[in-house]
Amino acid sequence: MKSDQHFMRLALELAGTASGKTNPDPVVGALIVKDGQVVGAGVHRKAGEPYAEVHAIQMAEGYTEGATLYVTLEPSPQFGKTSPCVELVLNSGIARVVVAMQDPNPKMAGRGIQLLRENGIEVDVGVLEKEAELLNERFVHNMSKRRPFIISQVAMTLDGKIATSTGHSKWVTCDETQLVVHKLRNKVDAILVGINTVLADDPLLTTRLPGESGKNPIRVILDSNLRLPADAKVTDCSAAKTWVVTKEDADPERVHMLQQKGIEVLFVPVNRFGLDLHALSDMLYQRGVTDLLVEGGSEVNGSFLRANLIDKWMVYIAPKVLGGRQSLSPYGGLDLEFMDEALRVKIHSVEQIGEDICITAYPNDDSSASGSTYVIDYLNEELTTLSSS
Repeated sequence: MKSDQHFMRLALELAGTASGKTNPDPVVGALIVKDGQVVGAGVHRKAGEPYAEVHAIQMAEGYTEGATLYVTLEPSPQFGKTSPCVELVLNSGIARVVVAMQDPNPKMAGRGIQLLRENGIEVDVGVLEKEAELLNERFVHNMSKRRPFIISQVAMTLDGKIATSTGHSKWVTCDETQLVVHKLRNKVDAILVGINTVLADDPLLTTRLPGESGKNPIRVILDSNLRLPADAKVTDCSAAKTWVVTKEDADPERVHMLQQKGIEVLFVPVNRFGLDLHALSDMLYQRGVTDLLVEGGSEVNGSFLRANLIDKWMVYIAPKVLGGRQSLSPYGGLDLEFMDEALRVKIHSVEQIGEDICITAYPNDDSSASGSTYVIDYLNEELTTLSSS
């Protein structure tokens, strides 16, 4: 007999095929198994469309009585944009439900499982739970933090350089890594760079995949002084939206010029470090951005690091050594004085991509709470402002 882990792994692989397509919803996969055979399968394909369980039950019509449902996320107990999954399961004759993870939404957590059990359905929870949480890391983060899941993506040489002293950075990594980068762009809601990157490289910041169009994320440009040239590639909004983030007292004429080109201008407060990234994060989330890919230069990356806003690192290391005192490192900004002030991370995986190495890392639970000197300074500044107002 094949194990629960076997069928749940299949359900997780099925769910993974919809990564980046369901935002702001989670990705969910479901299998219905009877007498050791898969008789139904489903995936949640897009926000507002039927849940994975709906597709699986429809496919297994006539074979659900006494069957087992494997689902990567707790079935929904209430009406949303589609029918509640718990009701469908109860009406289907399914005898057992195996759930990978509980719903991270505090309003929903455990309710679907409880309703199933109250109606006589055997429910097992936690099969491949860690794998399910990783698959839905963006949704889990959204539910707990109420802000976008922020990924810092960096391409650097073996000696930790992202560009020469002149700012030249094309291309650090190999073609295979470039494809991986575009696949990640295809999954996120928005991509962010600073104005210096736009001025140096004039990038499109769109998704380019062989044989398919892909999803172009919203392009977010940090530009305090509105230096964005009118003929920059990102000002063409026919293929992708562009949002320019600037300070509240920005030049009205420059604002109007950008708006005339179809660009949305977002105004955020400033603090002594520049544009307030915490305020920006909140604003982006309110505007429907659930995950954000930061592909900035050294200063932008450093700003997100010191603001303690990075939730995941994707670091690509090329077999090149650049050297030089003025070559740029991935994370700039002000210098720390002591090594124990460094933000500690957890290495999740190391993978070879072509001739490059990709390291995936997450914040350490211990250091994410304390942050660095600049995070503490930032909080002290904000508290001082509040107490004097």
